[in-house]
Amino acid sequence: MGQTLAQKILSAHANHDVNFNELIIASVDVCATQDGTGPLAIKEFKKLNKPLFNPKRTILFIDHAAPSPRKELSNAHNIIREFAREYGAVLSDIGCGVCHQRLVEDYVNPYEILVGADSHTCTSGALGAFATGMGSTDIAVSMAFGKTWFKVPQSFKIEVVGSFEQNVTSKDLMLYLIGLIGADGATYKALEFCGETIKNMSMSERLTLSNMAVEAGAKAGLFETDEKTKEFLASRNRADKFKELKMDNDAIYERIIKIDASIVKRMVSAPHSVDNVKTADELNNVKVNQVFIGTCTNGRIDDLRVAANVLKGNKVHNDVRLIIAPASKDTYLQAAKEGLIETFLEAGANLIPSGCGPCVGVHGGILGDGEVCLTTQNRNFQGRMGNTEGFIYLSSPYTAAKSAIKGYIC
Repeated sequence: MGQTLAQKILSAHANHDVNFNELIIASVDVCATQDGTGPLAIKEFKKLNKPLFNPKRTILFIDHAAPSPRKELSNAHNIIREFAREYGAVLSDIGCGVCHQRLVEDYVNPYEILVGADSHTCTSGALGAFATGMGSTDIAVSMAFGKTWFKVPQSFKIEVVGSFEQNVTSKDLMLYLIGLIGADGATYKALEFCGETIKNMSMSERLTLSNMAVEAGAKAGLFETDEKTKEFLASRNRADKFKELKMDNDAIYERIIKIDASIVKRMVSAPHSVDNVKTADELNNVKVNQVFIGTCTNGRIDDLRVAANVLKGNKVHNDVRLIIAPASKDTYLQAAKEGLIETFLEAGANLIPSGCGPCVGVHGGILGDGEVCLTTQNRNFQGRMGNTEGFIYLSSPYTAAKSAIKGYIC
């Protein structure tokens, strides 16, 4: 009997062919924490009184409150920095970028297992890795022993065919999918993406899909590896890390969902749930106070190019604050080289350091009471951007940039 992508990777790390819903112990290749979850993981790790199992592949990120807006968070950052020095772990400090973008840029490879103390760790699944979020205590155990437990998930096959309309993106596709199955429609499943539309997607577009797998409740979002994977790894000086990962024709899927890309419109998730999905046209009377382009979902160079193309020669509406945060330092540098930063500033945008601040509601763009933000992030529950009285709408970078100019969702 054939295996799903999730089964193949987990089998390789458990040293036997795994079955759905089986509890297994599997080896772990990469462990990651961030500044919100890192201090607790460090505290629990130290109770084990062990060295790091693999210091060079234990990555500590300071990205959620970067630079720190409060002394309490500054102290938490110092705990992480001191731990990295003492135990030899890798530190990604303020300004280096959002953990999920940095992981795919430099640390995770096909056929590997990544566990991270952050729900959007699933982003790395676009590289053909089983990447998933866990609690801080589970990550501490993985850091110490180089292995952890899993319940082998069943998988949904998401097959996408056809071509998108102009300026419809993978973000629109993912919002459409979540609207179709619900925010809990794939709880503890693996979403495995395939089809001609997926094969034609850039790595950036695939990363958007895997990033938001958890927004449907999924444990992982997985892709086969192909020439696009090879090209991406080569661009990051890891061409030698490529491994082939393909679906078996006779693998068993709990559910198969087929989507014709041509029917997907420019989508928006309305408050206060990611599956409250509407077309942008249905919301074109909603005024916006703030637009945020960035995050681990849509802060990559391709996303910034889309936004810059829309903004070039235009001005941000007088009633709108446009905030842009490239997902990593490398993305920021590339945007500067291409003149995108100049375009953003000339249009009236505000650039902030690479990090998570506004998305997670720590700093850099907290909403006022009753304010509306249209954002390219992945989550819009009440209070997400630092104020329970705010209203968060999710969209693609294209829709976000157009709306920043108009002053309303369009």
